[in-house]
Amino acid sequence: MALYETVFIARQDLAAEDIDALSNKLEKIVTEGNGKVVSKEYWGLRNLSYKVKKNSRGHYILLKIDSDYAAVAELKRVIGYNEDIIRSLTFKVEAHVDESPLFVSASAKDYKAGKVSAKKEPTKTDLVLDQVQFEA
Repeated sequence: MALYETVFIARQDLAAEDIDALSNKLEKIVTEGNGKVVSKEYWGLRNLSYKVKKNSRGHYILLKIDSDYAAVAELKRVIGYNEDIIRSLTFKVEAHVDESPLFVSASAKDYKAGKVSAKKEPTKTDLVLDQVQFEA
């Protein structure tokens, strides 16, 4: 089986429960095609660079998939017909990264309920920037 990642943007007016239901529906399509979703990441409600289908913001969700192409093709077909999804991108990867830098929460409901820790471990870049002193 091959490794894929799918990022999709859902409409801005969807509730957290609707977003989780949508991602669970897409996960079910993959599992019915003898694949599996390795992980789901909710990246939050973000501003779009330009309006897409009259939306200026969107909920970003990442699905990391381990499946044959047939299940991924079915997933892409269903995403194309879904009115709640305004943009999507599916690509093949060599290996999955454990957690992307945009990771906010495993589900939208957890993020909306405030169950997500706001403090994350600092990256190497953050540590270097903390040591830099600017002179006035």
